[in-house]
Amino acid sequence: QVQLVESGGGLVQAGGSLRLSCAASGIIFRLNTMAWYRQAPGKQRELVAAITSYGSTNYADFVKGRFTISRDNAKNTVDLQMNSLKPEDTAVYYCNDRAHWGQGTQVTVSS
Repeated sequence: QVQLVESGGGLVQAGGSLRLSCAASGIIFRLNTMAWYRQAPGKQRELVAAITSYGSTNYADFVKGRFTISRDNAKNTVDLQMNSLKPEDTAVYYCNDRAHWGQGTQVTVSS
């Protein structure tokens, strides 16, 4: 049974930082490309960042230079370090392994 469990969301002021973490089980984690998506109210879910099994990364333009995705294959975790947060980053953030979704974690950035 595949499980992706996100944690680390919360309320932060604009300019602040948060670190999200996703713990995966039930998959051969080291072989999977992992990604973070987000969905704001009334908007479609969108890709934030992804990291391949080899550690190659790609980012949406709206987070480049502010967010960093990383993975720990020994712990089966993928993290998203979010710096210089903006109110428009407010959304539910989801972990994804190309086939499964976590339950999401709320990030709220106040102005």
